Amino acid sequence: MVHHAQLFSILSSLLCFVLKPAAVSGRGFIARDITFENTAGPQKHQAVALRSDSDLSVFFRCAIKGYQDSLYTHTMRQFYRECKITGTVDFIFGDGAVLFQNCQILAKQGLPNQKNTITAQGRKDPNQPTGFSIQFCNISADTDLLPSVNSTPTYLGRPWKLYSRTIIMQSYISDAIRPQGWLEWNQDFALDTLYYAEYMNNGPGASLSERVKWPGYHVLNNSAQAVNFTVAQFIEGDLWLPSTGVKYTSGFGV
Repeated sequence: MVHHAQLFSILSSLLCFVLKPAAVSGRGFIARDITFENTAGPQKHQAVALRSDSDLSVFFRCAIKGYQDSLYTHTMRQFYRECKITGTVDFIFGDGAVLFQNCQILAKQGLPNQKNTITAQGRKDPNQPTGFSIQFCNISADTDLLPSVNSTPTYLGRPWKLYSRTIIMQSYISDAIRPQGWLEWNQDFALDTLYYAEYMNNGPGASLSERVKWPGYHVLNNSAQAVNFTVAQFIEGDLWLPSTGVKYTSGFGV
């Protein structure tokens, strides 16, 4: 476990965490060019590769690899840029205020008859400023899933907690994603109280015609609705990201 009170930067491209999850906390953690991997495999079920509780943390050009629950964005403001994140069930989960930008988010082949769910955001209170914002990302199947992509249901996410919040915008969504887009957690749990939204996505899996009709699901039609989920607004990135030296897009880009 890494603890620190000041900005801490890891620059090694050779470091790889296996079996036990890497856990970071404190303030201002920066990881560059690192692979965090849990090699337990799908048969071990939950197997976290990386857990972050670090406020104002940045992960740049990192790989987070696992199967179920690969990335645990537990709490606080976090920014992921140009990362590769792979997994099967709920492989991005937690209750941080997290923005993913220009990342590859790839679903893998899991256990037989298993459904893939990319996100499981865990907001418990509607007043919490937490959630997942996924912008300029590529949401697709990893190479091991491609042969069975049509027979392996894969979804953008499901509500782990009552006020789960996830926004996907300006991203590429492949045909690995089922047309309904999102999956229930347990019958009608949280379908009225969650906040799931999509804005200006593209690709064969981005069609909205067959998306879920839940009360908490929204199609955002203009930038005024989506601006709250940009780097500048959602994680107040303009106030702290410049000092990290990591490139980012503050708003919607060109």
